Amino acid sequence: MTEHTIQLELDESGLAPGLPTPENPRDQVQDVPYRPVEFRDDELPAALERCAAWLRQAQEWLGEPIDVLALHLDYDEREGRPYYDLKLLCNEEDLAGVPLAVRAQSK
Repeated sequence: MTEHTIQLELDESGLAPGLPTPENPRDQVQDVPYRPVEFRDDELPAALERCAAWLRQAQEWLGEPIDVLALHLDYDEREGRPYYDLKLLCNEEDLAGVPLAVRAQSK
């Protein structure tokens, strides 16, 4: 697998400056604090197993279920380069251990 770095120009809210914004004032591009946790493998079952193992360990560490908004699966079937890219979109505060700090502070 070859990784390529792409430089993006973003505004202060983390969006591309040319992205059209919704016209109606009731509509918006939300600033949701979620981050992807990625698992890549040539075999989907292996990626799923590692994802499940990490999720169990992370939830045990956090002491509560991690807030997962979505699961995204991408794949490449080109000959000689098959892979699966599995991503969990997880709450940034959970990944930073905020619930642990809140519980420790309340003791």
